[in-house]
Amino acid sequence: MSTEASLRAADAGLPRVGRRPTLAGYGLELWRRRQLTAELARSRFRAENEANRLGMAWIVIRPLLNAGVYGVVFGLLLRSSTRPDNFVPFLVIGIFVFQFFAGCLTDGARAITGNVGLVRTLSFPRAVLPLSLVLQNVLALVPMMLTAVVLVPVFGEPLRWSWLLALPALGLLVLFTTGVALASARLTLHVRDVTQLIPFVTRLLFYISGIFFSIDRIGLPPAAELVARLNPVQVYITLVRSGFLTEVEATSGTWLLGVGWAVLALVVGALFFWAAEERYGRV
Repeated sequence: MSTEASLRAADAGLPRVGRRPTLAGYGLELWRRRQLTAELARSRFRAENEANRLGMAWIVIRPLLNAGVYGVVFGLLLRSSTRPDNFVPFLVIGIFVFQFFAGCLTDGARAITGNVGLVRTLSFPRAVLPLSLVLQNVLALVPMMLTAVVLVPVFGEPLRWSWLLALPALGLLVLFTTGVALASARLTLHVRDVTQLIPFVTRLLFYISGIFFSIDRIGLPPAAELVARLNPVQVYITLVRSGFLTEVEATSGTWLLGVGWAVLALVVGALFFWAAEERYGRV
């Protein structure tokens, strides 16, 4: 349609099909579609686990197996002076939190490109797709954290009120990963090769995020230690651990970093995704 024809249609009160709404209108429409978001998350969550003989149990079994493998390998490789005292719950909590982050990043990258038929057929805010995938990963995170609640006292950690601090820490993590999922969903729309790089990015983050070692004990050079402490994945792992483990302490600076990363990722990710709303399904 020519520019003149578009102006005439607008004057006549005829909106352009697929027009990007205002940011406020987009947020309102997302709220109206919240049931669709929740149903997509629930249906995919059930479909991914019901086919297995052990069903939902694999949500917890897989990360526990990973923790077992890495615990044996790195428990033997790391010196006792660099290994945390309560190594098993330290490692398990790190694995659980990282798996949630990696799942949101990987699934978010395929949110649009993996649902092209749905995007081209139905009219709905496209952010529903990455948001539903984040919610799906939240559903998987709940039994993992309940397992941590059971596991931590088995290894001698006392029951404390500070365990409740894990809830706001996990809330900040969800906000952060929501922004990451939104940003990765649009990035793969423009550059499909991003999906090939994500496994390498997640693997790198896995080894530098203090999952199986303590930054306080490993003895990094000052510059490397600063980068490690600013790493958002490490920040959220530390915040969650600090609620459960007496050995791990989260300072006010760590909490400020957690809030800052969450707000930054959510705002940038949401604006970045919303700006291309008209292009989803056409590229």
